[in-house]
Amino acid sequence: MTTTGIDPGALSDDDLFRELSSLYQTRLDALRHAADQAYGEHTRRMNELEAEYLRRYPAREIDPERLREGARAR
Repeated sequence: MTTTGIDPGALSDDDLFRELSSLYQTRLDALRHAADQAYGEHTRRMNELEAEYLRRYPAREIDPERLREGARAR
């Protein structure tokens, strides 16, 4: 399988955040209008970048409102 894009592990934090932001901005358009192959590539790249983010920030801040109990409290 040919991969495209820079290895997420080689990106600076700023570049990683910029790449994720760019993908999130184009996600709905890819879902609605991209060919199956292009949508699959978009998904693959998003998964790579998100996995790298989680690797770097395993103890990321979790918003209590995003947890099941937070939702129940609302």
